[in-house]
Amino acid sequence: MKDKNGVIIYVGKAISLKNRVRQYFQSNKNHSAKVISMVKHIAEFEYIITDSEMEALILECNLIKEHSPKYNIMLKDDKMYPYIKVSVNEDFPRVFVTRKVVKDGAKYFGPITDAYAVKESVEMINKMWPLRKCRKILPKDIGKERPCLNYHIGQCSAPCQGNVSKDEYKVYVDEALDFINGKHNDIIIKIKNKMENASQELDFEAAAKYRDQIKYIKSIEQKQKMANTGFNDSDVIAFVKSNDDTLVQVFFIRSGKMTGREHFFINNTEDMDGSELITEFIKRFYSGTAFIPKELILSDDIVECEKKLIADFLCYIKGSAVNITVPIKGEKKKLVDLAYKNAVITLEQFGESIKRENKRTKGAVKEISDAIGLKTVPERIEAYDISNIQGFFSVGAMVVFENGIPKRSDYRKFKIKTVAGANDFASMQEVITRRINHSIKDNIDNKNNSFTRLPDIIFMDGGKPQIKAAKTVLMSFGIDIPVCGMFKDDNHRTKGLIFNDKEIYLKTSSEGFKLVTRIQDEVHRFAIEYHRKIREKSQIDSILNHIPTIGEKRRKALLKHFGDLEKIKQADVEQLLEVEEMNIHSAETLYSFFRQQNPEIKQ
Repeated sequence: MKDKNGVIIYVGKAISLKNRVRQYFQSNKNHSAKVISMVKHIAEFEYIITDSEMEALILECNLIKEHSPKYNIMLKDDKMYPYIKVSVNEDFPRVFVTRKVVKDGAKYFGPITDAYAVKESVEMINKMWPLRKCRKILPKDIGKERPCLNYHIGQCSAPCQGNVSKDEYKVYVDEALDFINGKHNDIIIKIKNKMENASQELDFEAAAKYRDQIKYIKSIEQKQKMANTGFNDSDVIAFVKSNDDTLVQVFFIRSGKMTGREHFFINNTEDMDGSELITEFIKRFYSGTAFIPKELILSDDIVECEKKLIADFLCYIKGSAVNITVPIKGEKKKLVDLAYKNAVITLEQFGESIKRENKRTKGAVKEISDAIGLKTVPERIEAYDISNIQGFFSVGAMVVFENGIPKRSDYRKFKIKTVAGANDFASMQEVITRRINHSIKDNIDNKNNSFTRLPDIIFMDGGKPQIKAAKTVLMSFGIDIPVCGMFKDDNHRTKGLIFNDKEIYLKTSSEGFKLVTRIQDEVHRFAIEYHRKIREKSQIDSILNHIPTIGEKRRKALLKHFGDLEKIKQADVEQLLEVEEMNIHSAETLYSFFRQQNPEIKQ
């Protein structure tokens, strides 16, 4: 479903789309507030026919992930957890951290919510066993290059040089796997035997090394010690509701041990019961996570009509059956109750901060919307500013705030191309025109990026001239978007807004005023930073272009190596020769150039 601007606001699936869509437009007395609001904004439908309900579910999950529609439930903490990967599919396996699980024959351990613990464990493994860290393709690349530093410090057995056989190397890998699987006692016994043998052979250096390994393992064992649940790989899921929000708690159990937990906030759930919540959460979470366990232990059952579909969906992603359990008693019920208690505590801890954050963001946007008299609260705000010095190096900047939160991935910079001199009006027209043209072109090309969606409101850093510049461009495209100016006082601080030729003042203590200040400061900062960067680059280029023997390649190499002009000026000949493109003649020429009594260069 799309709104009047072509923005996707909801994605859903159904065996009979006709019946599903008809429901939305029947009497709304049984509809939730969310559905009533959504129906008001539907301007267009687009549908895709699939061969099966499974395909429809997979497509639904992919489209929701891609477009983040406003009226689909979204997980606020949608993240990929770190895993320990052992590449046993290679002749000489490696152990490293990854956040992506693929079916490549390697072994993955996780997910582990504590990224520091993952890194610490991998570092420990690489210190204890001389496993390779490089990405060379072995045995194909054996002997092609010299061994790396890890070999020389004793942390790699150099299979790239043929120094170790596959069987010898496999012993290291097996011990590392035992360590990851928590079989610490077995490893300690093996290493203890090695230590005693080394002592008997008077190899005290090796014995000390084995002693330290035992010490490391015991220390990490203490840190990782958790209650053994008696289950294998399972996720325990429970939730608690508060007004229109829900907090979902997930316990991760791997190889019978609880390895971590995570919570997720879901908005606009006031009209959803437990079964709907669990069903939607499972679809959203497991369509994006890298690992699916053998069993899901749930506080509430899945919606009856979707049970088989969800089970088949999980099986399809995992590649094997996934058992779904809703325990009534026993150890599994105790785990569910524990997850619920943790959800309650977490909600109590974060509930107030969530409310404050909502007041600071969405609440602030609503304050602004009410103050200027908009009919609907804008979700996407785009703010623009122009920066130049006496008309030189003119640039434009665009920053984006969605629901009162900066969306930095959508920020854009514009180098003014068609305007000469200090003409902010014409410069702003160029920036807005290029922004709209990008949107039109990307929509025609069916691209999905920040330019395809137009803003709900535009904020201009300035007064009536800047507003007029934006409105003139929008009118030429036949686009109706509200434009608001942000003006400052004599001390260059945010004072108020201009909308429809009226000055509007918000209480300086209000969240709305604070948000306007943040937006104005942010777009000004972004424009100034880009302007400074362009100016400095131009200055550097103009100076280096006047130095004999320094062409484009050397200029780029110098800037990449030293970072700025001042460091290039201070460098001696030896330091200049560290740059790959430099030779002795060019280095001496450059060195002499900056040390001549040249007033222009000094300035």
